[in-house]
Amino acid sequence: MAADLKTNETVVSLVDLFARKWWVVALRGVVAVLFGVLAFVWPGITLLTLVYLYSAYALINGILAFILAFSAPKGYPRFGSLILQGLVSIVVGVIAFLMPGITALAFVILIAAWAIITGIFEIVAAVRLRKVITREWLLVLAGVLSVLFGVLVVALPAAGILALVWWIGSFSLLLGVLLIASAFRIRHWRTITSVAVPV
Repeated sequence: MAADLKTNETVVSLVDLFARKWWVVALRGVVAVLFGVLAFVWPGITLLTLVYLYSAYALINGILAFILAFSAPKGYPRFGSLILQGLVSIVVGVIAFLMPGITALAFVILIAAWAIITGIFEIVAAVRLRKVITREWLLVLAGVLSVLFGVLVVALPAAGILALVWWIGSFSLLLGVLLIASAFRIRHWRTITSVAVPV
């Protein structure tokens, strides 16, 4: 019983954190949309430029995840899934930045691994939140989309750079829209949980 109460308190504090920092989720979505738009309006992009753009995107995504994780009030858990997600994004971004001459295959593997890992973290966080929040399928869908994108990239590693750009652009746009939509729903979580959480 004590363990259940502790778990419930952790989930509620996670919901409260998301509710207070909904704009961070929205900003992650905006960054994803901008990255996707750049990929589409720059069809002649070179692999080197794509690597740098992706590096910046991953770094920003990681920093925003850290901001969200470490915004929890003193004494509250820092939510390991958010910290790990931010850490993975930053590490991948740094690797891409420090290795601009990376081969197309290595870049594909890097992107796929990042998408799958961060997608799993998104799904884990969403499942935990669903214990106190209902119908928050947007967050689950964002995680599933990320994992499916990573699997697709792994399954078709020989795709050309133009196809890769289109895939990344489409994925980023869809993910960004989902995150922005989720953010505007997250704004109302605080009032919802005040009546949804069992006492």
